Amino acid sequence: MKILIVDGNEKNTSDKYIKLGMSTQFQVYEEILQNLFNKNLNITTIHPACLSNYLPKGLALSDVDGFVWTGSALNIYDSGPSIERQIELAKHIFQYKNKIFGSCWGLQVLATAAGGKIRKNPKGLEAVIAKDIIINKSGLNHPMYESKPAKFDAFCWHYDEVELLPPNTDVHASNHVSNVQSFSFSKGNSEIWAVQYHPEFNPKWISGLMNQRKSNLLEEGIYKDVNEFNCMFSYLSDIEKFANLGEELNISKTLINQKVHTLELFNWLKYLKKSI
Repeated sequence: MKILIVDGNEKNTSDKYIKLGMSTQFQVYEEILQNLFNKNLNITTIHPACLSNYLPKGLALSDVDGFVWTGSALNIYDSGPSIERQIELAKHIFQYKNKIFGSCWGLQVLATAAGGKIRKNPKGLEAVIAKDIIINKSGLNHPMYESKPAKFDAFCWHYDEVELLPPNTDVHASNHVSNVQSFSFSKGNSEIWAVQYHPEFNPKWISGLMNQRKSNLLEEGIYKDVNEFNCMFSYLSDIEKFANLGEELNISKTLINQKVHTLELFNWLKYLKKSI
């Protein structure tokens, strides 16, 4: 299957990850998709936030089987070329018969391109772990959540939320911070699944993000003090070594069991394969 990953980040953001010895967000996505599909995917990644001419020569969007949109440090209401290019790309992609999956920023771009609206969440930052996400009746009947526990935790980092849904959108999951933790809709000839959290992230990578944004987490009150931060950071950076902290931190198995944590992506790939 031919997958096109749309990297949502500007170059300076990706460079910061690399400087810290981390994978970029698009590299994290490339790795997890290949692992879920036994390395049998033909993946191309494009960078519309960085380049005006972002499509590789010879790439025909009509030949792509599925599109994946990564997270980003951008905020969609700030506008600007790096954001506008992505919204226009989404509108263009909707013309083709394909399947699209978006994470966090990806959800926000896809919602905006389809006529929805994003705002800064008045409840503030939801970061590191989105707790107690509840799948509703619509979600329980949707292939995105096949075999997923009805309540789960997920890795996350977002200041923003959906204020206005695109027309004919089905919300599939919510929690106390975000009413829209996932949705699906059809637009043009495309079928879109998207989540506000990050099924592609893994514990080690999210610990790197914590380290990069420690001051934000403390200022926003995600952790009450340095000791609480250090406890979570230690656990996520080396789960085997600090396994004893799992119970103290109330870590859900839905978060650290990779098969469960990545089910949305696995189910999307499975759905995509059946549609080809």
